[in-house]
Amino acid sequence: MATVKIRRAYGYGKDYDEPNFDGFAKNRHTCWSVMQRPRTTEQAQSAPPLFAVPIILVMVAVTVLFSGCQGLFFYPSAEHYWDPADAGLVYQDVFFEAPDGTRLHGWFLPARTEEPLGSVFFVHGNAQNVSTHVTAVWWLPREGFNVFMFDYRGFGRSQGRPTFDGVHLDTEAAMETATTMADIDPERLIVFGQSLGASVAITTVARRKDMIMPAGVIAESPFASYRGITREKLAGFWPTWALQHPLSWLISDEYAPVDSIAELSPIPLLLIVAEDDRTIPPHHGELLFEAAGEPRHLWRIEGARHNQPLADPDVRRRFVETMRGWLGGDLDAASLPPAGPWQPQPPQP
Repeated sequence: MATVKIRRAYGYGKDYDEPNFDGFAKNRHTCWSVMQRPRTTEQAQSAPPLFAVPIILVMVAVTVLFSGCQGLFFYPSAEHYWDPADAGLVYQDVFFEAPDGTRLHGWFLPARTEEPLGSVFFVHGNAQNVSTHVTAVWWLPREGFNVFMFDYRGFGRSQGRPTFDGVHLDTEAAMETATTMADIDPERLIVFGQSLGASVAITTVARRKDMIMPAGVIAESPFASYRGITREKLAGFWPTWALQHPLSWLISDEYAPVDSIAELSPIPLLLIVAEDDRTIPPHHGELLFEAAGEPRHLWRIEGARHNQPLADPDVRRRFVETMRGWLGGDLDAASLPPAGPWQPQPPQP
């Protein structure tokens, strides 16, 4: 089988999660260059006093963030960068609608075994689209699992524009679509989310147990709250450090997974955190673990960074064993974490 390399896979490419202030950082250089230009006497006389500059900067920052605060969480791409068929993967395009009528797109990857063991509903992170995130799950059909993954509105071939409300509506619609597909047994369905998708999956399943009761939920590198991760990103950027608390309140926490995760119980939950994750630090997973009900388990993958834990064959092995155990009725199948230090060997389909 030919080895397929995709730069975005397992953190080797640019990782945008969550949220990203690169645009704000670039704009600040423009602001500084303007401030440093030689000024005429007339400009100097009309310039605001120095004490007013911090106030102006605060006003600019508030305006920028307020006008596009939700956009800081989403970095979609309409272009598909890769076709899974190039690696010999069989897949089907699936089109469906969100409750508000937005047309959405997903991929169904059938199990490559005679009889599927179950199905995985995958909710991806905040950048690009299914064509790059498929590398996180393309190995599961070989292990006997169907995979259904989809794009939020504004991502890939899905119409619309992403918002907090919208991506949760989309995830709800995608779950409902998955449970009604002929090849998927809803009683043998496991929900798996990464990064932003992990946080969205937790909230959606917790709030819609009337629609879906999966055999388990796996959340890799979730953040505990939208406002909390925003505050941390603001704190790490010197122009906004002093404003981290007031500016973070511009971000809605209506869908904060930490407020909903307890409602997942009695569905078994596995939280996976990368100990060297500088994008979503592991303490977010620990906060969610403390707030969750039983059965719950937390894996800390030493040496891994954001979206990288499953690059290790031993982590993948325990991942599959956990899903098999849940499907067999063992609610504590995730109790044994992967052994040894993280050793990357990304999977092939």
